[in-house]
Amino acid sequence: MRVGKLPAIVGGGVGVLTAVAATAVAQQRRAAARERSRIETGSAALLSPPPVREQGQVRTDDGVELHYEIVGGEIGGGAVGADAGLTVVYVHGYTLNLGSFLFQRRALTAAFGDSVRQVFYDQRSHGRSARAPSESCTLTQLGHDLYSVLDQLVPTGPIVLVGHSMGGMTVMALADRHPELFRASPGGGPARVESVVLINTSSGELKNLTLGLPNVLARLHAPVLPIVLRRAAKNAALVEQARAMGRDLAWVMTKRLSFASKDVDPAVVAYCTTMISATPVDVVADFYPTLMDHDGRLGVRNLKDCPVLVIGADSDAMTPLEHSRAIARELPEARLVVAENSGHLLMLEHPELVNELLVGVVGAALAGRPGVAGSDQPVSA
Repeated sequence: MRVGKLPAIVGGGVGVLTAVAATAVAQQRRAAARERSRIETGSAALLSPPPVREQGQVRTDDGVELHYEIVGGEIGGGAVGADAGLTVVYVHGYTLNLGSFLFQRRALTAAFGDSVRQVFYDQRSHGRSARAPSESCTLTQLGHDLYSVLDQLVPTGPIVLVGHSMGGMTVMALADRHPELFRASPGGGPARVESVVLINTSSGELKNLTLGLPNVLARLHAPVLPIVLRRAAKNAALVEQARAMGRDLAWVMTKRLSFASKDVDPAVVAYCTTMISATPVDVVADFYPTLMDHDGRLGVRNLKDCPVLVIGADSDAMTPLEHSRAIARELPEARLVVAENSGHLLMLEHPELVNELLVGVVGAALAGRPGVAGSDQPVSA
């Protein structure tokens, strides 16, 4: 073969692959449009946030204002600064906001009414919280932020912490810095945090993720994606315009990376797509390095005296099941639940399963017997 022909042959091969990829994307976009057309009238109401009892801002140690919402807790003194009885604090994941726990908010309200206070907040630079300097977008700082939330909104009383994805890593960062919150006091008093629920999360080694990509592309994503994100952040205005025009493609990517069920409700996919798309691309770029460098093993070990429920999904492309199993191996007393036919947004894809488990944890804490006892067998979602 003459060397001169090689570029033409390679170029032709790339052209064919590009054409095939474009055809596949076009087909997926048409499928996305068809699925969106199946969203039932009234679905928006079902996915709209319920009323809140209180909302406001928590000021972090570096001055960033975090938006929060409180539901329930009026029985036994639910006001900020008072003993609220039991409080459940939710910590959401990367590119999401407090709305990702919509179904859990409703389930706990239905199960416990005002006897349980629920606190939700948007992590820095997410949702309705203030944008933070890029250099402060680290998991260490997110742990500080969670401490500020607890200090200002839950100064007394027992706590159940629920963390999804980056939210679970935030809990690990808090435990790394403040292990005393998860241990009985020297005088024998109970720990402030009575139980922890970790959903679709990881204690590290995220650089090795494949994101569900074929092997060749998976090997490329680790060195290439940070460069792409940095360039996207520098041209954020143009990227955001492209995102706004690529609604069908955003739908396709959200469904592929976030869900495993073929029959997931299109309204839920739309809800999640809107949430993720609302996170600016430069915020996505700001947090990516800290996620790739994450090492939460010390934080996990500091949870050994605290009842922990770990919920993993068998088809999670973002924080694969092995990451949940690794956490469980560090915590032999923890309960591991493996949800079958489930992806990364488990609490939205299969809320009934997560709700049932969470109601069990909260009910045990209310009864004064915090724990997460149960089988570690896979469960059908």
